[in-house]
Amino acid sequence: MFLFEKYVVSLQRNLNIKKIYYMSKTEKRQRFEKVAGNRVQKILDTLQLLKNCSNRNNYEYSESDVELMFSEISKAMKDARSAYVNELHKTNKQGFTFKA
Repeated sequence: MFLFEKYVVSLQRNLNIKKIYYMSKTEKRQRFEKVAGNRVQKILDTLQLLKNCSNRNNYEYSESDVELMFSEISKAMKDARSAYVNELHKTNKQGFTFKA
């Protein structure tokens, strides 16, 4: 390592400067698949646990309870889907440019 590089590293440590790391599109895709896949699996597992509560021998509930539960779940799913759809249709608005 050159003297200048040692000085920069020393400065970075002293100033707590963090290097900015930009992910490539393939890295972003791989990260999305890993994170989203895990989160979807957690949701599916939790829904299975909720389904287990449907056994009337072990639990007491009414039709209005069921409607309330699934209404809230539907709202949350609609909100999550909207976030993805909005992001897909988001345009990169930039300032004035002469480029065509």
